[in-house]
Amino acid sequence: MAFLLGAFLGLVLGVAVVMAFARLENTRSEQRRELAATVSSFSKLTVEDLRKLIPLELYPSWLKWLNLELVKIWPFVNEAASELIKTSVEPILEQYKSFILSSLHFSKLTLGTVAPQFTGVSILDNDSSGITMELELQWDGNPNIVLDIQTTLGISLPVQVKNIGFTGVLRLVFKPLVAELPCFGAVCCSLREKSKVDFTLKVVGGEMTAIPGISDAIEGTIRDTIEDQLTWPNRIIVPIVPGDYSDLELKPVGLLEVKLVEARDLTNKDLVGKSDPFAVIYIRPLREKTKKSKTINNDLNPIWNEHYEFVVEDTSTQRLTVKIYDDEGLQASELIGCARVDLSDLQPGKVKEVWLDLVKDLEIQRDKKRRGQVHLELLYYPFGKHEGVSNPFADQIQLTSLEKVLKTESNGFDVNQRKNVIMRGVLSVTVISAEDLPPMDVMGKADPFVVLYLKKGETKKKTRVVTETLNPIWNQTFDFVVEDALHDLLMVEVWDHDTFGKDYIGRCILTLTRVILEGEFQDTFILQGAKSGKLNLHFKWTPQPIYRDRDRDQ
Repeated sequence: MAFLLGAFLGLVLGVAVVMAFARLENTRSEQRRELAATVSSFSKLTVEDLRKLIPLELYPSWLKWLNLELVKIWPFVNEAASELIKTSVEPILEQYKSFILSSLHFSKLTLGTVAPQFTGVSILDNDSSGITMELELQWDGNPNIVLDIQTTLGISLPVQVKNIGFTGVLRLVFKPLVAELPCFGAVCCSLREKSKVDFTLKVVGGEMTAIPGISDAIEGTIRDTIEDQLTWPNRIIVPIVPGDYSDLELKPVGLLEVKLVEARDLTNKDLVGKSDPFAVIYIRPLREKTKKSKTINNDLNPIWNEHYEFVVEDTSTQRLTVKIYDDEGLQASELIGCARVDLSDLQPGKVKEVWLDLVKDLEIQRDKKRRGQVHLELLYYPFGKHEGVSNPFADQIQLTSLEKVLKTESNGFDVNQRKNVIMRGVLSVTVISAEDLPPMDVMGKADPFVVLYLKKGETKKKTRVVTETLNPIWNQTFDFVVEDALHDLLMVEVWDHDTFGKDYIGRCILTLTRVILEGEFQDTFILQGAKSGKLNLHFKWTPQPIYRDRDRDQ
């Protein structure tokens, strides 16, 4: 991490010098004078212009020259950058540290004697307002890095980071194009994608296994920092020509609503009893932007029903990550499994419910062991108007109660306004039928009935019993007064009636977001916990929305 931040700054200045040098040399010829006149007239410098400045056949010699120069100046970079990197990187690591880590500080940091090497270069034709160059980078370094680690358990230990190996692609965006040398105003620097970073950790004078979970916590902190700080769409902006380049910064483009509903069939991590699962959710792994659920004790099928909001900066590349842990009390929590959702798969303004299979590692998917599933409800709100995007709050679409309350005069919707609305109303649920229920008696039949109730309510509704069938038809409607529909769940359970009791068959756990947005719909739902079976249900929402008393809440 320290190397990458320092190398970025040196690399940008080096490339800028090379660009300016090539520009000056080539303008001596008649062909280059014509190009210079074009640039000086403030027409846009194109990729083809850049290729005239640095022709494709010169790329190998250009890279060779750059690598030779980097080797020459590396001892001076090492001496000058070490202290600067320590003071600049420590606050960044603090933002990404794991929950088990109280603090991280450098007690020693040198970049070593081995300089990085650039192994390839390409120029992309993807933006007429700037020029994008990608440099393939490889570094097998011998730095001397020692971290002083303080854990939340009060234990301090020095940890050495050794055998660092890095392979990746640096993306340099030269933008905006200007009519003065070196022909661009600033450089945006980032890694094109998550890169390969290898390193080993060793406790000075001890073993990493002395404290369970400490190695994973440190490694996770370092990898999260590199990925989030330096990987596209995140970028470092280095001004070359004085000016305001705030428009190049990463900016929020929307808001992602996430409802963590439940998990099922989680792997048990406890020798006695069951796991105590909790979830960690984030788009960016910054500590202040990471959400942590409550812990559900002794349950492999936990129901959380928790709601979170995340700022989205780039839907094309960002992802939502969910990690389920077993709470071990004073010891480090043990990972049960993790999952990820690409935000590019979400349709703005449309609710998406997903069941995600949990895996051991998001990058290396060799372990096919079943670890359970997590149930999420996702709703992405873009800020402002987007071409080609159907806005559910626009005039041409019939507005539901939630949309009417949140609609603004600008034909958009007010995200902050939504926080002041309580979605009260009447939910009508028609239990139509069930199909393919599992047999519950010796005759291969069942006597099913359905129980319905709200998670936050006390009233239960029950259908009649339909005897000796695996495909019952009820067609019964029940009304529920819902006080806060955005934060409640409907529990629908199917039971088998017996003379001396009842046997549980399965259940559906349903959020109310879809019926609030659509007003009315009918769908089929798979029974959880049952070998087979599904329910056919119809929903209708009669709204009575009210505003929170903001003065009272304050």
